[in-house]
Amino acid sequence: MHIPDGFLDVKACVTTGALGAGAVAYSLRKTRLTLVKSEVPKIALIGAFIFAAQMLNFPIAGATSGHFLGGAMASILFGPAVGVVIMAAVLIIQALIFQDGGLTVLGANILCTGVIGSYVGYGVYRLGTAVLKERASRAVGFVSAWCSIVAAACGVSLLLAWSDTFPIGVALKAMAGWHSLIGLGEGLITALVVAYLRERKVAFDDIAPDAAAGKEASAG
Repeated sequence: MHIPDGFLDVKACVTTGALGAGAVAYSLRKTRLTLVKSEVPKIALIGAFIFAAQMLNFPIAGATSGHFLGGAMASILFGPAVGVVIMAAVLIIQALIFQDGGLTVLGANILCTGVIGSYVGYGVYRLGTAVLKERASRAVGFVSAWCSIVAAACGVSLLLAWSDTFPIGVALKAMAGWHSLIGLGEGLITALVVAYLRERKVAFDDIAPDAAAGKEASAG
């Protein structure tokens, strides 16, 4: 879903560059205020996983490329602000080192895959779990990730059409159409990873009080 250089006109590059920079600045500020230090290794691990998964991409006729996104996974696990920071870091490294996605359109890529992907995925997940509680958490995770990647693809389509690169119908058919299929894989991976890590966290939280009580008893 990386937009290459030359696909957006000046007005789109400038506008999305400003919006993307503002979103990253806001997310960094919010992350500094809310991030727990014990979460940092987990965030780094998920970021590395998303980076590796995004390197597996393929061209889509009429637009850019298709690949795993990861914004929903990151935002469900750590919140949308952290999701935006992770996605921005991944996109910056890919653009600078691997020339995967252009530098002039970096703001657009951050806005679509980072901001839209993270917040849509997080919003759908929160809504779904509020309605269904924990009875269908994997299904909610699947739907959240699917909505996330399709929404990001629609964002790319709108920018391509705004820049007169492709007609809106062509861009939506290529991007949203293909990513609705890619979203099936994204949804499955996200649902499994989120469910596994949540189950591990619950198990650890259940064990930790017992372990602390055992230490106090031994000390006594």
